[in-house]
Amino acid sequence: MLPRRNAIYLLIILSLLAGLFSGRAIFFSVAYVLGGLLIASFFWAWTAVRWISITRRTRSRRAQVGSTLEEEFIVRNRAFLPKLWLEIRDHSNLPGHQASHVAPAIGIRRSYHWQVKTACVARGEFQLGPMTLISGDPFGLFLSPRYISAVTRLVVYPIVLPMRHIELPLGILSGGDARRRRTPYVTTNAAGVREYMPGDSLNRIHWRSSARRGEFMVKEFELDPLVDVWLFVDFSVSSLVDAPGTRRIEYQNGQRGAAIPNGREIATSTEEYAVVIAASLAQFIIESDRALGFAAYLPYREVLQPDRGMRQLNHILEALAVARSLTSLSLAQMLILETPYLTRGTTLLIITSSTDTGWIAQARLLQRKGIRPMAIFIDPISFGASVDIQPVQTALRASNISALIVRMGDDIAIALAQRPL
Repeated sequence: MLPRRNAIYLLIILSLLAGLFSGRAIFFSVAYVLGGLLIASFFWAWTAVRWISITRRTRSRRAQVGSTLEEEFIVRNRAFLPKLWLEIRDHSNLPGHQASHVAPAIGIRRSYHWQVKTACVARGEFQLGPMTLISGDPFGLFLSPRYISAVTRLVVYPIVLPMRHIELPLGILSGGDARRRRTPYVTTNAAGVREYMPGDSLNRIHWRSSARRGEFMVKEFELDPLVDVWLFVDFSVSSLVDAPGTRRIEYQNGQRGAAIPNGREIATSTEEYAVVIAASLAQFIIESDRALGFAAYLPYREVLQPDRGMRQLNHILEALAVARSLTSLSLAQMLILETPYLTRGTTLLIITSSTDTGWIAQARLLQRKGIRPMAIFIDPISFGASVDIQPVQTALRASNISALIVRMGDDIAIALAQRPL
């Protein structure tokens, strides 16, 4: 654009000089025409990106690694002049998302749309947008950009692998009424009856009481005597090991995001293995109708009190989607800070790749208090770390703590179905 404008400027100057020296009016007319051309082109370029609306439709703001994100874009021309061409530059930070597009001529009061499909290759929280609209005049003298700051948030959940069997040290409270807390779920502990309310399931109606009272009565239930399961995931920076060649998301601000897997395999990082194991265990436990709690430093503190149902699973997956191994707090410190309120008989699942035996000493103290810990140890040696895991294995056996060992390349569903050591 600039060389063309410079040529016009030069022609205007030459025309004015020729008119001054020769006195002929035609040179001044040429200068006026060229000047008018510049003014008209600038005004056209300015209006080319005005009176335009762009709509971005995303089917879902939640996705999962391995799924496909579908977006539809609609550009509408609300001006009384046609748009000869329009370039839309998308500044989203979702890896592999190519939503930038060049739209052809859009007539008066017409629209143009296109679709974009992107494979979600890495977990995390991403930004869709902002966008920049660029257009120009018919003579190619000016470009006019227009920045659209609107953004939307997309969360990509980690991979969740189906689990068929896991041997957990499930704690069971003695007695059937250890907890007197009402629950919307059907359990084996009926606590009483109440009047029917709109929305109650018909299979909860107590027909004998309904016949006796002359109105529908439904059964109420208490939580069953099975105690809670807690999931502790270690995201300390000291436990992070990336295998050689591991690629991570690079953001524009210089920060690094989650590791990117090669093909359909899990990314070669202990962090990613911990995330996938935690997500898969969470789904298995919640589908088993158990109350599950979650604790991790992501690096910010994230503690979810025990609960059941898909809402709890979604909260856990959302936390795991943005988890990064950046905290300086060790797993041993995490156990000290977050376990004082765990009740006796609680099942505690610890996912870590830390070779510091301090966390095992804390787990042994919890075991003496009646809490049942189980370790899922991600072997850092298989990721290329030069460490010795023999002290960890010896300490786990000496403490009589159940443990499963997962190595890089293992089938996680099969590895977690093994008999604990």
